[in-house]
Amino acid sequence: MTPPILVTGGRGTLGRVVVRQLTDARRPVRAISRSTTPPVDLLTGDGLDAALAEVETVIHCATTLGSKDIAATENLLAAAKAAGIKHLVYISIVGIDRVPLPYYKTKLAVERLIEGSGVAWTTLRTTQFHDPLARMWSVQRLPVLCYPSLRFQPVDTETVAARLIDLADRPPAGRVPDLGGPKVEQAGDLARAYLRSTGSRRPAVPLWLPGKTFAAYRRGDHLTPEHADGLVDFDTGSPWCSRPPR
Repeated sequence: MTPPILVTGGRGTLGRVVVRQLTDARRPVRAISRSTTPPVDLLTGDGLDAALAEVETVIHCATTLGSKDIAATENLLAAAKAAGIKHLVYISIVGIDRVPLPYYKTKLAVERLIEGSGVAWTTLRTTQFHDPLARMWSVQRLPVLCYPSLRFQPVDTETVAARLIDLADRPPAGRVPDLGGPKVEQAGDLARAYLRSTGSRRPAVPLWLPGKTFAAYRRGDHLTPEHADGLVDFDTGSPWCSRPPR
């Protein structure tokens, strides 16, 4: 019997797509999060040992979007090592070693934890997903839509999930080539695509942001144009668009 693939954060933005793709392919999969039945809490370790039973491969998509990712991954790695997990695949972000965001520093720390854990691993860094970028516009309630004077290379979660599954099926490979969206785009163009997809006639206006973090974004430290392997443009892949990808 084929062992199930365990997906952490199986109810999250990316994790649920990984789980669906595995399910559609009739692959055995076990999704875990604090909202699954039974619940599994990476921060406390509750339920983790049972979740890893009979598992050989883990796709680690769970995130707290903050520094608690470190403790959660420490617990996961300890349990994975005790369970004899053969391969852990981790999703990370392009530019975490160059853009001085606190969350990026956490992601880099998690990468280093995994590298030194003794568990065989593969790490994939990707550019920003469609969903968070679209959410940046959706939360604004002003008469105008403000966007940062930056560039982005949004990648769809369908492509990322498929790449993670492919990596999980291969031997552990360490840090693999980055994955970016099909093209680098100005934030203003993305904002206007969002407005079109929602039928809004609000004007979009640029916003210049100071500081080291945004200087890194202006340099393109979060981009990977040499790995523009995404398959879906933002204006056709956003969940706010009338033609979402399948």
